[in-house]
Amino acid sequence: MRRVVLAGLFVAPLIAVAVWHWSAIGALGVIALSHALLLYPTLRPNVQWLGPVITRFDAHGSEVWLTIDDGPSDDTPALLDLFDRRGAKATFFVKGTRAEERPEMVREMIRRGHTLANHSWSHPSGTFWCLPPGRIAEQIERCNDVLQRITGTTPPLFRAPVGMKNPAVHPALRRLGMTLVGWSARAFDTRTDDPEVVVKRIMPDITPGAILLMHQGHRASLPVLDRVIEEVQRLGYRFVIPPLNRLKTNR
Repeated sequence: MRRVVLAGLFVAPLIAVAVWHWSAIGALGVIALSHALLLYPTLRPNVQWLGPVITRFDAHGSEVWLTIDDGPSDDTPALLDLFDRRGAKATFFVKGTRAEERPEMVREMIRRGHTLANHSWSHPSGTFWCLPPGRIAEQIERCNDVLQRITGTTPPLFRAPVGMKNPAVHPALRRLGMTLVGWSARAFDTRTDDPEVVVKRIMPDITPGAILLMHQGHRASLPVLDRVIEEVQRLGYRFVIPPLNRLKTNR
């Protein structure tokens, strides 16, 4: 599908020129359609037209994968204590700038049995989707570099800021041997401080193999996460970190 989208962008101007002789509006429509074919998979998280996006994993029974974006932050120690109390494991998609500022927290995440992934260097959420290839690569590589310095390893997984990705993302990830990760259950937990609102929103998407997207570093992150974990476990689910060979692209 990626080839179709990119080929459409290349061919569309040629078609538009040919159509222009009969209809200017038709020519503009061709251009608009070609750009829509690019913007839709760029701005819509989890759409696979530009390349694979992990949205589920092969569960062994009632298992789900909790992923935490935007750390480390001041609430990381309390969050790790919460996970210990609840018996939950998670993958932290960290920002490179924050990891560089709090290397001890990054190491503590690993020590407590969690895993790390790349969430870009500076999380330019408003512009990442339209950055040129060199800037996309820089955002990914700088975060990798700081995590390598702190932990001695480079993460295999990447999540784009707010899930948006343009045609430059997958080539950069292929070159680095990395995989793009999305989600199948999104809490929108940065939009409210009410844990019950978040629980009501996310629970319909909790199924075996679901990838939960949640955040840290916000005023209500701890009570919201505590309540979600409690409710998911009440239904008999376990929070696990799946190996790479169990990750899936279909929703």
